[in-house]
Amino acid sequence: MSDPLFARLVAASAEPWRAYTRHDFVLQLARGELPEAGFRRYLVQDYLFLLHFARAWGLAVYKSDTLAEMRRAQRLVAATLDVEIGLHVDYCRRWGLSEASMAAEPEALATIAYTRFVLDRGVAGDRLDLETALAPCIVGYAVIAAERIADPQTRLDGNPYREWLEMYAGAEYQQLARETEAALDEQFARRGGEGRFASLAASFAAAARLEADFWQMGLGDRV
Repeated sequence: MSDPLFARLVAASAEPWRAYTRHDFVLQLARGELPEAGFRRYLVQDYLFLLHFARAWGLAVYKSDTLAEMRRAQRLVAATLDVEIGLHVDYCRRWGLSEASMAAEPEALATIAYTRFVLDRGVAGDRLDLETALAPCIVGYAVIAAERIADPQTRLDGNPYREWLEMYAGAEYQQLARETEAALDEQFARRGGEGRFASLAASFAAAARLEADFWQMGLGDRV
């Protein structure tokens, strides 16, 4: 039995994947040393990112071949618009950020770069291209949180970012990540073939680099 597609994509993109999942932003966050201004900057841009995330799943409905695929994409659109954005706004409010103030902020170049890359891959390609470009975000957050929680250098007591880590390390989000990986395998079996792997790996690596740039934006660099 061949390795899961996600594991193969990570193996083919080892350097950008490590730069993303072990970025100094998340290492500082795990130690509780991340400057709060940088975290607030990230939260604002993540709010703006989620709007495009919902659009991407809307595009996935159009790019679907089966009713089951359409329903899965529709559930993710609804979950993003009706649940995730609301939870994010509530969480941001505890950091002194209102939804109105976040909506009024301009998108950082790093936000524009990654979100438009994802949408472009979906428009130009098929559902597999779209979900491959989204996978570093969806599964990456689960991997990052699980690794940081398990790291003895991570500080949980008194860490202002503990709730963020525990949210993405939690059972509900980890299950979403597993479902995302399974969907990639299913779509690769129907839409793929080895002839597509090189292109998918290049897209995955680019998305991982853009995610690393998103973390760097949180540290204050204009990327």
